[in-house]
Amino acid sequence: MSRVTDAIKTRRSIRKYSARKISAEVISEILEAARWAPSAHNAQPWRLIVLIDETLKRNLAEAMANAWMADLIKDGTPAEVRENMTKASVERFTHASVLIVACITMNDMIQYADEPRQKCEHDLAVQSLGAAIQNMLVVAHSKNLGACWFCAPIFCKEAVRKVLNIPEEVEPQALIAIGYPAEKPPAPQRKTLENYVYLDSWSKALQL
Repeated sequence: MSRVTDAIKTRRSIRKYSARKISAEVISEILEAARWAPSAHNAQPWRLIVLIDETLKRNLAEAMANAWMADLIKDGTPAEVRENMTKASVERFTHASVLIVACITMNDMIQYADEPRQKCEHDLAVQSLGAAIQNMLVVAHSKNLGACWFCAPIFCKEAVRKVLNIPEEVEPQALIAIGYPAEKPPAPQRKTLENYVYLDSWSKALQL
């Protein structure tokens, strides 16, 4: 097994971190990995906001938790359950050594006059960001760090914008929490190739 394949297969989503800090050099290597991700038109539409300051991390975590709390209330989630869920969320993000807020911008993407194609172009920017995030996750793992990709910002974009003073043309999409791991979760169950790979048509599954 190659080193790259091994890194992909052994990487885990880590949600608990030790108090050990990450060096600036290692953070830079993780951010550099994003730069080499493939992107539509080579537009590199990702914008990454790196949070290390404890107060700023907490402010962001609490703002996202408040937005989530509002959604949980709408969903009819019991008070005790939603309190526990949002409290755990704040603790998870504030205990991470580094938070990276992953965003996209359409500034360097193709600008179409019609809405359907412009929507497709937006999708391409999101796909490109996903490639950049995966690069960062794999490199973080190669540095013996734990990391987890969270979707929280996409549900509360305006709250994230307000805390971090993000301009309107930059759209929050995801958050990557990084730290030295304080847990070692087992590998999650994965679908077999037969469940997601098809040959020639949807009616003929590839037999591997």
